Amino acid sequence: MIEQTEMVVTNWHYHPPTKELTEESKIKSVTSFDVMRKRASTKKGIACRFTCVFKINGEFVLEYVGENSYVIDFEDVIDSAELLRMIRNAFTKFNEKFDFRKLGTVLVNTSLSPLNESIIDLNAILPLLI
Repeated sequence: MIEQTEMVVTNWHYHPPTKELTEESKIKSVTSFDVMRKRASTKKGIACRFTCVFKINGEFVLEYVGENSYVIDFEDVIDSAELLRMIRNAFTKFNEKFDFRKLGTVLVNTSLSPLNESIIDLNAILPLLI
């Protein structure tokens, strides 16, 4: 059995921009993804962490970090399709938390960039689940 924990926002550092926003203001964001192995005497799992940094016209505005975990029975075998589904689900929760917390910020009309699955090395992550 696979259990997903709640997405926990571990970091939300928001700094309102010092200059007035204009239509020419450029909002840029970079999202990174990290995975860590988790072990207990009866379970295995991974912890997923997403970090997104927003800048407006080169000025730091927001650093947002969210983490959640998957707890898996030892006898369960995870393949690359299931792992990718787990990562997608984690990112969806990360995105949902952002959509709620961005209200009241200058990023209210901004969305997270879609998850770039092509840079996720599933073959490097799968051994963490053996």
